[in-house]
Amino acid sequence: MTTPRYLVRAANISSYQPANHHHTFNQRLIGPETVGARRMEVLLGTLHKGGGALPHAHPGIEQACYLLEGTARAQVEDEAFDMVPGDMCFFPADKMHVFTVTSDQPVKLLVIYSPPYGESPDKVIRP
Repeated sequence: MTTPRYLVRAANISSYQPANHHHTFNQRLIGPETVGARRMEVLLGTLHKGGGALPHAHPGIEQACYLLEGTARAQVEDEAFDMVPGDMCFFPADKMHVFTVTSDQPVKLLVIYSPPYGESPDKVIRP
């Protein structure tokens, strides 16, 4: 039996450590290499205690994160807020943001980029 072309199983996707993050492992679930997506990208992130993203922004790329497990603190420019499972945050294009794990247990979250980020160094602005 063949796997359907548009079905993605996280267990079959290799993880990688994204730049500008600590104790973080991402799996690119939706993208060109998995289902041929060209205008969006969806990642499953696993961030361990002490992990998260250092301050950065993405030029022309919007980002949304849906928290599945654990707790975290997000900051967009000068606005900071705590997140629990079921919360979703939005990082506008070109706006500095930070994401930090606050729980002892790992954080799991879905990360959506539009247009796709693809871990390209030219798509990151650091302070």
